[in-house]
Amino acid sequence: MSGYPADAAQVLQPGIVRRAGGRRSVGRRAGTFAGDDGAQRNAMKTVGIVGTGVMGRAVAATFLEHGLAVHGYDAFAPCVAKAAELGVTMHKSLEALARASGCIILFLPGPAEIAACVLGSGGLLEAAAPGTVIVDMCTSAPENTRAMAEAAREWDVAYLDAPVLGRPASVGKWALPVGGDAEACSRVEPLLRLIAAHVVHMGDSGAGHKVKLLNQMMFGAINAMTAEMMAVAEKVGVAPGRLYDVITASQAGTVSNLFRELGRRVSDERYDDPTFTVALLAKDVHLGVEMAEGAGAPPLLGRAVDFLNRTSCAQGFGGEDTSVMWKCMGNLWKGGR
Repeated sequence: MSGYPADAAQVLQPGIVRRAGGRRSVGRRAGTFAGDDGAQRNAMKTVGIVGTGVMGRAVAATFLEHGLAVHGYDAFAPCVAKAAELGVTMHKSLEALARASGCIILFLPGPAEIAACVLGSGGLLEAAAPGTVIVDMCTSAPENTRAMAEAAREWDVAYLDAPVLGRPASVGKWALPVGGDAEACSRVEPLLRLIAAHVVHMGDSGAGHKVKLLNQMMFGAINAMTAEMMAVAEKVGVAPGRLYDVITASQAGTVSNLFRELGRRVSDERYDDPTFTVALLAKDVHLGVEMAEGAGAPPLLGRAVDFLNRTSCAQGFGGEDTSVMWKCMGNLWKGGR
């Protein structure tokens, strides 16, 4: 569970939502929220962030620059310290963060951690005030998202999926595909536009995560091809760093921003302080493959990328930047010609 509440197994089962705690909304129509509009607008000026890693801190810094009060929670001491240095008010519990925040943004590793933090004992829903909006900016399974939204409605809380399309350094230029209640999306859109150039309501709950998983499958393919090309280059006697230099100098159509970032890390042999870890990419692509297979569209390239990602994790590269995966290819060829 990566240090987050450990009872996700009790609160989320396939196709079933189980709420921890005993509060259930009474006398309010699902999808409506208590409180006057002025109070809700003021509440949006106080933002909570669950998960103050690289992405969470990028968002927190931007909100602080715009004069918002930012509250945070993280299970890991280094992330707590770094966020506190920025000026984020860090809390020791999810309940304390929920009580202090009108809008809560999630940056968590995956579906299990999301379920535990939202639905678990001592989780967000037990303390969030009616009218709170939870914005899930993680990469997750659409069915998990729909389960979270269903549970949140019982507490008069809105739950949106708005995963990030963009890298940490490009905060402010991101695109956010949003799934969930359109009114709740409109309510938090001014806040989201502080960190994203494009906020696009895609449809019902889970629609945003469908877009993100498709994007991550493409990211995985570019990453895998870069890894394979660099490994082949070394095998045929071309130094990966020199290959990177000449390709980027060409300004060819193959030179994407992602290739520039990946290739530079390979050239510099710099895989620590990752922009995005192998383990996270493996999780994302696997979720995308599962989504495609569930829709009756089994992917060919996606499955190959999924295999390479998981093999890289098995070789011990999970905590490093995805650019390191070219070494996995070399390891697979050991013992060959």
